[in-house]
Amino acid sequence: MINKKKIFIAVDTNKVSKAKRILENTKSKKIKVGYKFGLEFFYSKEGRKFISSLKNQIIFLDLKLNDIPNTIVSAMKSLKNLKISYLTVHLSSGISALKALKKESKNIKIAGVTTLTSLNNKDLKEIGYNKKVNELVKHQVKLAKKAKLDAIVCSGHEIRSVKRLFKKEIITPGIKIDNTKNDQKRVMKPKDAFAAGSDWLVIGRSITNGNIKKNIQNLLKILED
Repeated sequence: MINKKKIFIAVDTNKVSKAKRILENTKSKKIKVGYKFGLEFFYSKEGRKFISSLKNQIIFLDLKLNDIPNTIVSAMKSLKNLKISYLTVHLSSGISALKALKKESKNIKIAGVTTLTSLNNKDLKEIGYNKKVNELVKHQVKLAKKAKLDAIVCSGHEIRSVKRLFKKEIITPGIKIDNTKNDQKRVMKPKDAFAAGSDWLVIGRSITNGNIKKNIQNLLKILED
């Protein structure tokens, strides 16, 4: 059963040396591992070059594109030298941008980002949204379905409601092995997220801070218990 568990390790650093260390120390035959590269690493001096050098890896490029249709599509085309498996776009970009991106995506799976895990109902109200988190996420997921996107990125708290509307892959950030929340507000433990129906979990600091090999072994133990 455990070999079916799929984990994206978040390579949240601006140093290639640490990225290499993360990749070297997170290999496992017991789980399926992919690597998430976000803005911090991609925008670093050697980040893009390092990503372009990777082979036989599942690469999740988390750029959270959010712009007009032409700009979003052009941005994706500029990534053609990278062997990307998944690319994120904010669902708030609107249906026209989402459809245009999906049309040009070819072998890249487009993952629609719902409401960030750092936001709660109070934050949404401050921004100007009238809907609560769960209702807003369901609204956003309908856009993703209409645009025929390949995956949804949502917190563990919305997995069950998303699954009722969206039958493709669900990617869940805000996963914590320990009890720290850091800058995220809607978090969940690994086993709970898988039980709710997530396909991929995104785990960063809980694994990449400290002894990486020990943290991976701890994760495997948690999943096996």
